[in-house]
Amino acid sequence: MNIRLDIGPKVALAVAAAAVCVASAVGLLVHRITATDQLTSARSDMDRRLMTAVYDQAAGRKSEARLDPPDLPAPVSRAVRRRVRVTYLQDGPDPMLWAATRISDRTVLALSRPYGGEADELAALDRTLVTTGAAATVVVSLAGLALGVRMGRRAAAAARTAERIAHGDLDARIGPQGRDEIARLAASVNAMADALAVRLEAERRVTADIAHELRTPVAAMVTATGLLPPGPAAELVAGGVHKLRGLVEDVLEVARLDAHAVSVETEPRQVSAMARRAVAGLDGAEGRVVSRRREGQADGPGAGHVNDPPHGPADGRVEVRIVADAVAETDPRRVERILTNLVHNALRHGAPPVTVEVDVETDAETAGDGAGPVVRVRDHGPGFPPDLLTVVTASGPQRFRTGSESAGTGLGLTIASGQARLLGARLTFRNHPDGGAEATLRLTGGGPADTGAE
Repeated sequence: MNIRLDIGPKVALAVAAAAVCVASAVGLLVHRITATDQLTSARSDMDRRLMTAVYDQAAGRKSEARLDPPDLPAPVSRAVRRRVRVTYLQDGPDPMLWAATRISDRTVLALSRPYGGEADELAALDRTLVTTGAAATVVVSLAGLALGVRMGRRAAAAARTAERIAHGDLDARIGPQGRDEIARLAASVNAMADALAVRLEAERRVTADIAHELRTPVAAMVTATGLLPPGPAAELVAGGVHKLRGLVEDVLEVARLDAHAVSVETEPRQVSAMARRAVAGLDGAEGRVVSRRREGQADGPGAGHVNDPPHGPADGRVEVRIVADAVAETDPRRVERILTNLVHNALRHGAPPVTVEVDVETDAETAGDGAGPVVRVRDHGPGFPPDLLTVVTASGPQRFRTGSESAGTGLGLTIASGQARLLGARLTFRNHPDGGAEATLRLTGGGPADTGAE
């Protein structure tokens, strides 16, 4: 799973949005305060000039005011008729500031001057505020982007390390940097990994020790069952001892896989041959091998359109289908163990017939995961329960976990999953659209088979 945390752009976007909001609020506040101060100052000046004109008019001196001007705005005219001295800003393309008062019952004295200068100054201030706010937003956004990228890289590194730990790499650790929340998270993940490693190692040692201690008495029991007189009781005891011996060996193999105390010996081997041997080695699993040609596939190496001789009766419980064969560079013993466990699990928890299909996937079929040989093991039972399928899909099979009476995972699927990881193969689980549970093993290093079946 690829982890990608785009924290940098998100932080930069959040910082930019906050900077725009702050710059807009500050700009609006400065605009309103400046506009109010300009108008208040201009009105005070016009009122002072109006009072001077009134005194000049009373003394018979010439003044800059006009008597009953014809272009007096209607709101000013209505106000002065109520004997109110008024100043008024007339909006428009050419704004005008008025000041007027009554000097007799029918005479109005008024002053006016253009207000365009103040409007131009306010527009210039707005342009300055917008430019400054944009520049500040860009600078703050770049700083937020740098901070976000740094945080994103650290968070992504922590997430990747946590994923590696979840997939079994208990030696993975996060390098602590700084003293912020991410550093504390890294320290917590490291502490969790240390505690988990100690606990799993203790569990592995206990499991391995118990299994080793059981090998000797189980071997003695196997020998002792051979000395029992023939009969139903002897067969019952022998069957129980055989199962116990298999369980002990499975526990030991899980312990070895957990401890990485295993080695892989690879060689080129036909996938169909490994599938046949895996089925043939099952106790009580009758089977047959059928070769089928993929639809649209030409006759040739690996096509296998002629039926091979069956390994068992035609109505066998396990059927090996060869759709397309290939040669894989792998460890055949481990591949056969994986397939044996998958078929045994299908027979035990599913319902026959069980099909083991050998095929070669193309790039288009694997959605970019790469082409290669694939083996599908499908039963015709009720399938995986949804809760169990979620667990095995997310983290792989868990030993001794059961989901219901009809399906579960135990040591068999745990060993199969561990062997697949050891080989670099991919083991997935799903419920088939036509019913039943299906496990798919995708091998690596595959090439076309030379001729038919082995």
